[in-house]
Amino acid sequence: MTSWQRTLYALWLAQTLTIIGFSLRTPFLPLFLGDLGAESMEQQALWSGLINGGGAAIMAVTAPLWGFVADRYGRKPMVLRAMFVGSCTIGLMALATSPWHLLALRFVEGGLTGTVTASTALVATTVPKERLGYSLGLMQMAIFSGSSVGPLLGGVLGDTIGYRPTFVLAGSLLFISGVLVLVLVQENFERPVPRDEDASERVSMRALLVAPAMLAMILVLFGLRAASSAIQPIMPLYVEQLANRASGVASLAGITMGVMGLTSALASVLLGRAGDRFGTRPILLVSIVLSGLLYLPQAGVQSVGQLILLQAVFGLAVGGALPTANAIVAHLTPPERRGAIYGFTAAATSLGGFVGPLGGASLAAAISIRATFLVMGALLLVIGLWAWRAIPERIGVPATPGSSRTLNRSGSLR
Repeated sequence: MTSWQRTLYALWLAQTLTIIGFSLRTPFLPLFLGDLGAESMEQQALWSGLINGGGAAIMAVTAPLWGFVADRYGRKPMVLRAMFVGSCTIGLMALATSPWHLLALRFVEGGLTGTVTASTALVATTVPKERLGYSLGLMQMAIFSGSSVGPLLGGVLGDTIGYRPTFVLAGSLLFISGVLVLVLVQENFERPVPRDEDASERVSMRALLVAPAMLAMILVLFGLRAASSAIQPIMPLYVEQLANRASGVASLAGITMGVMGLTSALASVLLGRAGDRFGTRPILLVSIVLSGLLYLPQAGVQSVGQLILLQAVFGLAVGGALPTANAIVAHLTPPERRGAIYGFTAAATSLGGFVGPLGGASLAAAISIRATFLVMGALLLVIGLWAWRAIPERIGVPATPGSSRTLNRSGSLR
């Protein structure tokens, strides 16, 4: 096994455990808020939206800064920082006695973690370019599989051992992940020679960010995160309505949210590999449009079983979108700038993670939970149409033997 393969698989395992740890709390967070004093469904939805969105808002500000630090001092230290800090913040949530305690810890978590961005940047600068689609798909599989196993386990653990011990277990998983990265991951990072950055370098960075193709990917990542995270704070409440019972709701919510992660994990690797062979743009566009079409009928389900089925199919579509989007970003960015660029795309994603939960919770409180699915489904369809017009056809197309044409950073042929 080569060095880059060992690093890739170690990061995959660590990231899987990390996302499981982060998502253990997902199915019972609104219910835990009820224990902390948020008694009505509207209060639980709004507090849950603030907690989920607040951390994302802070991350939107800090992610570009951590990206620049990663390019200067290495990506592995950024992964370690994110995992060990996350271990502390999640573990401390077990001691919360008021909703604002959770909100404050989420603010700290948002500012000092960001394991997905750090791991993605490390993988993107380590693996060979021709294996980017597969490698980033594998990392996306870690995210999706962790997001599926986490709610499944979290729901069961919340109903059996209780909410507070589950937070402690979640923090322990992130600590183990940090140790795995510390021991197994190798980064051959050469610190750049300190020098005054001239105007041409500043323009180069600015040019990367404002190129039409890069702007398209930033907005696509923002929209995907906003739409997918909008239902996170209200899904346990929706399941509770559909199930029409008070016991075992956390377990049912965990199954509902977890099944999407399982199908997304499968699709991310398969479609990431397909992107290496057939091109990333068509897979991205089809995935976005199908996601929107599958979101809409979830507003009209009459049972938890119907919701679980639609979430499973929805996961197949979502699984193709994120790895192909990240692969396109890597294709558009020189290796020495990928930490900073992934920091900016992470900021856009985090901003979507802030707008989505707040928007979804607000729609649920003001109109109904079902309205959230309709609005977010329509948003995904609009994003798909816009991406089809904005992303050039030649971006992410695999090179053919003997071809002398390449893509410049804006996505046009040269």
